[in-house]
Amino acid sequence: MELSVLSEEKNKLKLGIKGETHTFCNMLREELWEDEHVKVAGYTLEHSLAGYPIMLIETDDKSDPRKSLQKAAERLKSRNKELLANLKKAIK
Repeated sequence: MELSVLSEEKNKLKLGIKGETHTFCNMLREELWEDEHVKVAGYTLEHSLAGYPIMLIETDDKSDPRKSLQKAAERLKSRNKELLANLKKAIK
């Protein structure tokens, strides 16, 4: 995965996410919506073979989009650890 900042304003961040597809972007988008300060979280993927997702995050004045993104990534990381632990228990 390669992240690139395409544009950034006070409460708005637009990222390119090379090497990812709908699967990852949907998880991240859903997790961003869990943040009460996130007002917009979405992405576009022009063509699954020739392009890469572009994600837009907008927050209110009480939060920074980079911080909201970081918190969402940490929550996803925690959920994935929990999923892995449960899978290990289930297949024993």
